[in-house]
Amino acid sequence: MRLFLILLIMSSAQIFAQKTVTPGNVKLESQYIKDEISDAVWYAAKGDQKMEIGKITSEVKKLDKNRLLLKTTVKMNQAPDKPWTDSTVVRISDFQPMYHSSYNMMRDMVIKFEKNKATGYYFDKKAQKKDVINEKISTEYFDSNAYLAIIRFMPLKENISAEMPIFDYNPAAKKGVIKAYVENVTQGDLNGKKVWIVKTTDDIQDRKSVVTYYIDSSTRKVLKQEIDSDGRKMVMESVK
Repeated sequence: MRLFLILLIMSSAQIFAQKTVTPGNVKLESQYIKDEISDAVWYAAKGDQKMEIGKITSEVKKLDKNRLLLKTTVKMNQAPDKPWTDSTVVRISDFQPMYHSSYNMMRDMVIKFEKNKATGYYFDKKAQKKDVINEKISTEYFDSNAYLAIIRFMPLKENISAEMPIFDYNPAAKKGVIKAYVENVTQGDLNGKKVWIVKTTDDIQDRKSVVTYYIDSSTRKVLKQEIDSDGRKMVMESVK
């Protein structure tokens, strides 16, 4: 009886263990990877009330047969002439990161990725301080700016979970390879469309921030995002 219980516990642990997704084993449904430009409105939400705080433009573009560009431009209502722009280039076949640049009012950052290292710079505009990035990496990883796209294009089904090693650089917080987590996937309906509802979190904020994506089942476009962090909520809704 004791041996049976031990075997039962071991098998249950395997059933509920999260699968680790890396460039070496990721499965992508390439039919959904197409050139596209989409717009969304960014709201701060409290109860049933929403206040618009900015607009987001997202672009997916095949640069050639091997490279994919993922670009996001954010224009805040308080500073529309000072957009935030993040660009990531990945290998189309497995989303192995190649390049990441990020420019906003607070800092500039450029990273070049190789298999075992990340090099570049981080410039803090307020402090007028430039850090050289030269990180050795001993494991497979994705860029932190790309894991939403990976989720969009992975085979989705209900009740799956996964974890992904991601590289994130922030001199004031954790940096290097940390993890992002797909906590759960369910099916649902949003404004008459069938959607995958994907709940995620990551180690960037010690899993205190939860992001829920509503992804169109037929096109894999992101129709809505909800961010819950420290009692605050933000919502991004796509514009038709």
